[in-house]
Amino acid sequence: MSPIKSGLPQIRIPATYMRGGTSKGVFFRLEDMPEPTRAPGIARDKLFQRVIGSPDPYAAHIDGMGGATSSTSKCVIVSPSTQPGHDVDYLYGQIAIDTGFVDWSSNCGNLSTAAGAFAIHAGYVDPARAEQGIVTVRIWQANIGKTIITHVPVTDGAVQETGDFELDGVTFPAAEIVLEFLDPAEDGDEGGSMFPTGNLIDELDVPEDVVPGGKIKATLINAGIPAVFVNAADIGYAGTELREAINGDQAALQRFEALRIAGGLKMGLFKAPEDAAKSLRAPCIAFVAPATSYTSSSGKTITAEDIDLLVRALSMGKLHHAMMGTASVAIATAAAVPGTLVNLAAGGGERQAVRFGHPSGTLRVGAEARQEDGHWSVTKAIMSRSARILMEGWVRIPGDTF
Repeated sequence: MSPIKSGLPQIRIPATYMRGGTSKGVFFRLEDMPEPTRAPGIARDKLFQRVIGSPDPYAAHIDGMGGATSSTSKCVIVSPSTQPGHDVDYLYGQIAIDTGFVDWSSNCGNLSTAAGAFAIHAGYVDPARAEQGIVTVRIWQANIGKTIITHVPVTDGAVQETGDFELDGVTFPAAEIVLEFLDPAEDGDEGGSMFPTGNLIDELDVPEDVVPGGKIKATLINAGIPAVFVNAADIGYAGTELREAINGDQAALQRFEALRIAGGLKMGLFKAPEDAAKSLRAPCIAFVAPATSYTSSSGKTITAEDIDLLVRALSMGKLHHAMMGTASVAIATAAAVPGTLVNLAAGGGERQAVRFGHPSGTLRVGAEARQEDGHWSVTKAIMSRSARILMEGWVRIPGDTF
């Protein structure tokens, strides 16, 4: 038996474990966090890693709150907003599973839903503001400097969490929360902020083992999250694939990472291929195809008549079980612009909304896009999600964590 190692007692920190959309995360009020972790830095990163249970070479998160997937390895800080006209600031950390890294470079669209509900739960927003049973919460997304508006239902002075709204990828129904992502396009260089190269379709140079000939068409867009869209057929897929078909194929995952790196370089997100390891989420790589019937991961039949197109996306190097919220914003925006690969897969033409098929089912998203002086912009993207508290109280971490 190993000798007992003396150590500091565990630290107890108020926290709330929430589901938002098809993701889960540990939520903190900034003022409840230990003093050294209230500012960005190593202490905060170590706190989040230890809460989740990373880095974990077993990729299981047995000794933490994480679920060893990109959808469940997340922490959030919410605080009164520092920005005029906003209720709260929402800061999101994506925790790497098997390496010691926290990615602060992007947003989680799914947990944006929970951020609006948590703002009310945490006492930052008065539920008495409700109009016709809905409280509008204006969120400053601090990672990317964007505004998100959530419309949260309340009943008897509290967030209404139960309801009959069904979201594919989530087992049980809940109350619907509508999200508006205002001006979701990232700031860019000359050529247009939404399309960093100024093109609706680009040609990427990729290794020969990715695509014979080393060339592939792609739509590169900054909206919600920087995203790289390619045609499923161009990489040997139908667009109906479920997680097991991709995530069990290591060679396929390596090819997708090569595509992500090529897209990131073309978009100016990376200066060199090795820089890709510093961004777990961006750019998102996704493949699209025209509407086709398939069986979802739950066994539900999705018919071609149910959807406008098929989309599959990868998050942190693995095919997502449903669809990331930020990627949904990119899908909605790209679909609204005639001539992108996403728009063409949906049948082309002008459209303000699409319903796409993903591994767990379908999702309807909308966007308002317009063209001025040859450049495209989007005023907002809209979607519905749900959120609820799974557990609240205190999370504990060893006293020598930071």
